[in-house]
Amino acid sequence: MSLAERFDALLIDFYGTISAGDREAVEDACKRVVEVCGLPLKPAEFAVRWGKRFFERIEQSNHEAFRTLHECELASLADTLAEFGETADPGPFVADLEAYWRNPPVYADALEFLRNVDVPVCCVSNADTGPLLAAIEKHGLRFDAVVTSEMARCYKPDPLIFETALRLLGVRAERAAHVGDSMHSDIGGASLAGLSTVWLCRDSRIHDIGDHRGDWKISSLADFFDVVLA
Repeated sequence: MSLAERFDALLIDFYGTISAGDREAVEDACKRVVEVCGLPLKPAEFAVRWGKRFFERIEQSNHEAFRTLHECELASLADTLAEFGETADPGPFVADLEAYWRNPPVYADALEFLRNVDVPVCCVSNADTGPLLAAIEKHGLRFDAVVTSEMARCYKPDPLIFETALRLLGVRAERAAHVGDSMHSDIGGASLAGLSTVWLCRDSRIHDIGDHRGDWKISSLADFFDVVLA
């Protein structure tokens, strides 16, 4: 069976799936925060606190209450610093992360995968539009459509972001699949939207929440065709 026989289109995540996630960039930012502000904890411990507040902000920033990823990073870092009575400007620390989002390293298996896909592909990312488009251009990637959380005014796992992608491609959910590395955002959200799901579980993936495992599980995009079309 060919890919085109099984699906009319593919949706695919970007950070952590096509490119490396921002784990190292976040760790570096937290190290700087702890050193500059003289905080009484290790960078890894600060990262956990900041991460918790960040994802809380994301969950509260959909539709009418939408806030960009940049705004959520700033607000959540300010909230975390406030726990220690610190009022430092979070802007410089978040600027380092945004620089990473604009030029992350791209996985070799992702480049090969995209060259071999013979159906329309939409990149669906919990990202601000500017940094994602800059990353796509930087690496010379080509998609038939791109949908960011900023465009859809919501974040995965909200089904609307996937429905927006399906509408742009002109395909039905039952004839599309989504590929992503997050059980919560990618697999959980795409399942709610009625898509087939492929969970990419890379060795380098960060801790995730959720228990959605996907219709298929792969450890590399190089395995996609053998596993999904078996």
